[in-house]
Amino acid sequence: MREAAGFKSARVTRLKRGGMMHIIRRSDARAWRIVTVLFICVVANSALAAEPASTGLSTPAALDHGFANLYNMDFAGAQKDFSAWETQHPEDPMGPVSEAAGLLFSEFNRLGVLESQFYENDDAFAARAKLTPDPLVKNRFQAAIARADQLANARLTKDKEDRDALFSLTLCSGLQADYAALIEKRNMSSLHYSKEATTRAQQLLSICSNCYDAHLATGFSKYILGSMAAPVRWLLRLGGLPADKQGGISDLKLTAEHGHYLAPFARILLAIAYVREKDKPRALEMLASLRTDFPGNSLFPREIARLQTRP
Repeated sequence: MREAAGFKSARVTRLKRGGMMHIIRRSDARAWRIVTVLFICVVANSALAAEPASTGLSTPAALDHGFANLYNMDFAGAQKDFSAWETQHPEDPMGPVSEAAGLLFSEFNRLGVLESQFYENDDAFAARAKLTPDPLVKNRFQAAIARADQLANARLTKDKEDRDALFSLTLCSGLQADYAALIEKRNMSSLHYSKEATTRAQQLLSICSNCYDAHLATGFSKYILGSMAAPVRWLLRLGGLPADKQGGISDLKLTAEHGHYLAPFARILLAIAYVREKDKPRALEMLASLRTDFPGNSLFPREIARLQTRP
């Protein structure tokens, strides 16, 4: 018992001194890069989702059209759809959070954040430069997040079990996690936002077992944290963050098979997980289906070509 206590004390001391911060930055580099880069794609995947009645969430066709445009990299068309929805439904937090998603995804595209050469190289991720965002886009992004947060919380004061409000807040936290990690290079702040997203998702699942999209947020955290080094997983569990790699994959499969907004994104994450586990055939199969479903997105053909050239 004394040895265990001494181990815990030593670990906490090293964490306070910043030693574990370095381990976190390096050990999660590959997984963190892939998942946070693509989390923004989450809200752009309505075109091939399950029937709305099975998801537990409102799934208006007008927003679906905007998400499909966004995921096919028609950013202007997507923002036009989202703006129209916000005008027609000013009380719906899904309007501004979708706008925020479109702004961040277009900024990622402009800055080259989605380039795949960073996905598998931990050193490249750790050494990445802090990017310079467009200040106007950043202001619009933050304003959209603030509007969505305000609208969602206003709905929760009237109904604490408002499913769309909880889902919107889950997305708000996820988008902020992306911005912090991949543009501002603030990894620990990104972990904070990811924990918020997981908490909101768990709230939603507690009242809506068939809100399958929420499983992506829980699966996201479980898989990423479960991929880290054992000492890091131990410390993060102490902080209330889940670390269960196989449980994360199970959650992602639930969303991939039954989700709405996030179903195709869950397929993306599963494809990446298969690459990390060196299951090339399943990764190629998943990416090929995504290429067929979203022909306007050039990322899938590039990833397929890259995998096919590998031994």
